[in-house]
Amino acid sequence: MAAALLLNGDFRGRNWFRTLFLVPFALPAYIEVITWSFMLQRDNGAVNALLRDLRITSNPPFWLIGGNAFWSMVMAAIWRSWPFAFLFLLAGLQTIPSDMYEAASLDGASKWRQFLVITLPMLGPVNVVLLLTTFLWTFNDFNTPYVLFGAAPPPSADLLSLHIYVNSFINWNFGLGSAMSVLLLIFLFLVSVIYLRIFQVGGES
Repeated sequence: MAAALLLNGDFRGRNWFRTLFLVPFALPAYIEVITWSFMLQRDNGAVNALLRDLRITSNPPFWLIGGNAFWSMVMAAIWRSWPFAFLFLLAGLQTIPSDMYEAASLDGASKWRQFLVITLPMLGPVNVVLLLTTFLWTFNDFNTPYVLFGAAPPPSADLLSLHIYVNSFINWNFGLGSAMSVLLLIFLFLVSVIYLRIFQVGGES
């Protein structure tokens, strides 16, 4: 949201920054995640080198094992997916008429007040769809844990999507893998239907 608001203004180099922000979304998922796997190495990774240089810690953690494995996966997943949310919100911001901000400014509304009264309500439908889309993508994310940890992830990074793959194609337990896939499909379908029903997406509120 902050990046979309910043780049929604009119200033020199705006298009260059928009293109730069979309680079993580344009790169292949495998390249992005394997880059993070190198950056998160304990002894020669860029993340721990930065922590040592900034004197945050002298004993950097293992990012790819134990409980830290989950947060490693979160960092890589956010880096991959945030440009999509940025692009979605930027498109929504450009549909808001500038006349509304001019009228609010003439009435004495501050920038923060304009954000609360105009921007957020006008982005409501965009945020509803964006939240559902990112929820479904995150729940089904397979590339991030598989590239970071392979077929034997730490317990904290054992996502359901990877668990289904391991049972189906590593342990050759197709029955269990199929059952989990069907249950996951039913769960996501029910969540989507209830969510769309609550927010009346595509219908009258």
